[in-house]
Amino acid sequence: MKSANLALRFLLELCALGALGYWGATAQARLFPRTLLAIGAPLLAALFWGMFVSPRARVVLPTTVRMVLGLAVFAAATAALIARGRVTAGVTLGGLALLNAILMIVWRQDVMTAQ
Repeated sequence: MKSANLALRFLLELCALGALGYWGATAQARLFPRTLLAIGAPLLAALFWGMFVSPRARVVLPTTVRMVLGLAVFAAATAALIARGRVTAGVTLGGLALLNAILMIVWRQDVMTAQ
């Protein structure tokens, strides 16, 4: 079950990036700004994740802060889906992300790995 939770975390990360890309690609804007949003939003989220949330993050933060920042990324992806009318997908992503975070804390999967 613990391995499945880690796999779920990875899939949720990919879904969050996809949701942010979808949000940008479906923006009510001309092609160039829409393309920038479709590429830029997931890219910024991935950079943020790598710097602060990842188990091998460059900036070492307390576990609670890292978990909150991770949930903030998932909340942004959830809001992005809901903003584009994909309410069921957004609520599902947000709910699974919350459940995953709780299980990571309970099973101590939230601790930083050795650098």
